[in-house]
Amino acid sequence: MPIIQVKYSTPLETSGQKPGLVKEIAAAASRLSAQHLRKNPDVTAVTVETVAAENWFAGGVSLAEQNKASFFLDIKIVDGTNTKDEKADFIAAVFAIMGELLGDLHHESYVYVHDVSATAYGFGGLTQERRYIAGKLGVAVA
Repeated sequence: MPIIQVKYSTPLETSGQKPGLVKEIAAAASRLSAQHLRKNPDVTAVTVETVAAENWFAGGVSLAEQNKASFFLDIKIVDGTNTKDEKADFIAAVFAIMGELLGDLHHESYVYVHDVSATAYGFGGLTQERRYIAGKLGVAVA
């Protein structure tokens, strides 16, 4: 049940972005969280935002000036549900697919995996801790 937020930018020369790019990015983020972090895509939420290349700076120089693309993906998962290796594999896979989707990536493109306490995170009005306990007790969560 992660929430994934993606911001991305492409250079001005390619800003007539291909149709469906936002949907492709959202689908890839959800798919990779399922493949590498064992997250259920049915309860995964993804937001995708674009940032103008002249408004994104890496090393003090805009992406427009560098003619590079970049992204930042932020995912929140419950603490202790994934290993270091799973997270590292996810980060590598995200970087690879974003390079395919966006083109020449600036090396300062980031993936941030937040390990969040199950008592402080949830959806549908219930914490993940509540869902876990209900599952162990075999009772309904609602």
